[in-house]
Amino acid sequence: MTMRNSWNNHALFYLLWPLMVEQILTITVGILDTVMVSVVGQHAVSGVSLVDSITILLIIAFGALSTGGSVVVSQYIGRRDFKKSSLASKQLIYTSVVVAAIITALSLLCYRPMLQIIYGKIEADVMGAAETYFWITLLSYPFLAVNNAAASLFRSVGNSAIPMKISILVNLINFAGNAILIYGFHMGVTGAAIATLTSRAVAAIVLLLLLRSRAPESISISGLSKIRLEFPMIRSILNIGIPSALENSMFQIGKIMVSRIFTFFGTGAIAANAIAGIFSTFMVMPGQAASLAMLTIVGQCVGARAYEDARYFAAKLIKLTYAGHLILCTLCIIFMDPLTGMFGLTAEAQDLAKKYLLVHTIFTPITWPLSFVLPNALRAAGDVRYSMIVAIISMWTIRVSVSYLLSYTLGFGSMGVWYAMVVDWAVRGTFYLIRWKGNKWQNKAVIKS
Repeated sequence: MTMRNSWNNHALFYLLWPLMVEQILTITVGILDTVMVSVVGQHAVSGVSLVDSITILLIIAFGALSTGGSVVVSQYIGRRDFKKSSLASKQLIYTSVVVAAIITALSLLCYRPMLQIIYGKIEADVMGAAETYFWITLLSYPFLAVNNAAASLFRSVGNSAIPMKISILVNLINFAGNAILIYGFHMGVTGAAIATLTSRAVAAIVLLLLLRSRAPESISISGLSKIRLEFPMIRSILNIGIPSALENSMFQIGKIMVSRIFTFFGTGAIAANAIAGIFSTFMVMPGQAASLAMLTIVGQCVGARAYEDARYFAAKLIKLTYAGHLILCTLCIIFMDPLTGMFGLTAEAQDLAKKYLLVHTIFTPITWPLSFVLPNALRAAGDVRYSMIVAIISMWTIRVSVSYLLSYTLGFGSMGVWYAMVVDWAVRGTFYLIRWKGNKWQNKAVIKS
């Protein structure tokens, strides 16, 4: 059976729609925390949003490991070597737990200095909210690492429904926890953080149990407790994961650097950027789903040495992303006023949020897919260093530098950050497209014969 038969329209649909729902549900966890904690005040919204920026940076390692594991497992599946794909699945779980434990321990020791160094002097109530939310959610990192790894394994076999159902469970627990702890016990930011911790812990436990009981042979973790480390296989995972982690870490550090611009323009700008960020992330959900599908489908194609099929499916997923983004961005423009009015912002902050979103909605359908979906096709083939180099150079020479230039020197204010962002998208997308149209990515071996 060819890859085009294996991934016909029916199979592609049943992979993509749960991925789409899962990505939306993942974002709604953050939205719930922000909306429900807004009853405490604008300082709570700002504090939670500042922590989220750092949290994304710290958990990038988990996502990168999951990417590495997904590529290795998918390529073994494409080669029909289920014994090695199962072995690689266990190595991913072991590695994720160790990395998460190290990151959690180090972060707990220095979370206060991290906040002060990154954001400098901010209002005391904002800093207090950020510190509280930070240290509690840090405890959830090991669970989040296992969650990411286990979910990526199910996606590697085309089963995106289970991670979606777990995301539903996470949202229900988080919502109930927020309602009880914030509204019932008046615990504010502390309550939001505890609810997040609880939901992530439950998700990790349930996913591990499902991997043991319902996973196919190709990703079976039977015998996980009898630890057996396969360092060549771990090296293959890290060969994908480390460049991906470095790329995403540098990207997130760049975002944090430009987020300091908003602190210069006041709490209103911080809150407006946080709200615009939530909805802008929602608008790229089709692309996020397609990116995850790229790892599975292109990874299996490359494992089977079906390179023309890899090109075919990459093009198909990109086209679907363009269509999805256009629909969501149009809806965002139509409903922008009620959407930005949900969070109790001041009139000035709401106006800023709308301006930020307008920039995003105009340029997302044009430049985002090539910038963020296509590089996952390169990663699935093992061509991770090229995407890393392009992303880092573009981030620091364009987004960071141009943001400061536009915001301060040329007087665009905080809008300069959003203008620089879309220029960055266009540049990196161009370089990724040039690479994909060539043949060099076909020579980047991940697994050995």
